[in-house]
Amino acid sequence: MVITNWAGNVTFSARQLHRPASVAELRELVAGADKLRILGSGHSFNHIADTTGYLVSLADLPPVISLDEVHGTVTVSPGLRYGEVVPQLHAAGYALHNLGSLPHISIAGACATGTHGSGVGNGTLASAVVALDLVTADGELRTIGRDDELFPAAVVGLGALGVVTSLTLALRPAFDVAQCVYDDLPYSAALDGFDAIMTSGYSVSLFTDWAGPRFNQVWVKQLAPAPAPPRRWHGATLADAPRHPVPGMSAEHCTEQMGAPGPWHARLPHFRLEFTPSSGEELQSEYFVPRDQAVSGLAALDGLRDRIAPVLQISEVRTIAADDLWLSPSYRRDTVAFHFTWVKDTEAVLPVLAEIEAALAPFDARPHWGKLFTMAPEVVAARYTRLSDFAALARHLDPNATFHNPFLSHHLPS
Repeated sequence: MVITNWAGNVTFSARQLHRPASVAELRELVAGADKLRILGSGHSFNHIADTTGYLVSLADLPPVISLDEVHGTVTVSPGLRYGEVVPQLHAAGYALHNLGSLPHISIAGACATGTHGSGVGNGTLASAVVALDLVTADGELRTIGRDDELFPAAVVGLGALGVVTSLTLALRPAFDVAQCVYDDLPYSAALDGFDAIMTSGYSVSLFTDWAGPRFNQVWVKQLAPAPAPPRRWHGATLADAPRHPVPGMSAEHCTEQMGAPGPWHARLPHFRLEFTPSSGEELQSEYFVPRDQAVSGLAALDGLRDRIAPVLQISEVRTIAADDLWLSPSYRRDTVAFHFTWVKDTEAVLPVLAEIEAALAPFDARPHWGKLFTMAPEVVAARYTRLSDFAALARHLDPNATFHNPFLSHHLPS
């Protein structure tokens, strides 16, 4: 059986795919494995989930969505996707602080790779975690809460410390959001008013194809009730119909716009769960720099327009609040994320990544763990300042390197 990731650019090397139906079955499987990796929803674009041993899907574990109204948390099973959980939270009057652009991704996989949503006051999706259950290499089941010294390493754990069997997430009261889109924000206006623009909503995204001196679209998600959006704003024009961020794609796949208020879970993602947002004919990369250097970072990318645009579908700029999770891209710094959705041509894209990484080097850009990058391991280790500590912990918890694969062996300091 051939197993690929969602985009189809990675074919897994596993000798067998397992789908345990219980935590007990999973523990037995882990304890007896020489090599094992967990497969989430497959939305990573590199070999982070690959293995020559057992590839394990957690999708068949019993689905759990357990509310604790006393502590304001929810405990969920790891194989669930965000889109399967959030409507039930909303129906009970609760919300998560943030969501990614895709509700299709698994909760455990998103947290393990430092995946994020957007908003100057909103941390990564992993920053909502208050506890997790972890099966270590010997099959032991451990509960790790915020008071555990392992916690800041284990939440964004890259699957290197063990297998997460449940996550407990902090909740807030449910809220409504109104989403509007602006067209054609001049590039100069975006740089001059960057902070004002990015703080104008609960979550704000800038989209550009880097083909001209503009941002094609600005998506502004404001807490409802929100004032009527002005027709002209920072030189951009309010969209007269719903938009899709990728040119030529149907807006039917996107969450509701035009300022209509609606539940948080139906506005914070860009895309609707009931539609596949694209055909998978794409590659993705993302780099994170300190938010106070966002304008300088954008200016550096501007010098690469002629290299970026020919192999790009769309680029997105977002902000994320700082956290204390060791391998989070926002570890101890408020962050701006430069995201790139490329054409599906690895040979053409990789040289451009190297140029982007060189241009962003003065800003200590950190790569997204689940997306394509070409940085040398020593550079990644310098940017993720706790990576050596994390690697030492991984060796302690997994002395036989059961959870290691070539990706981790390449990037974790020895």
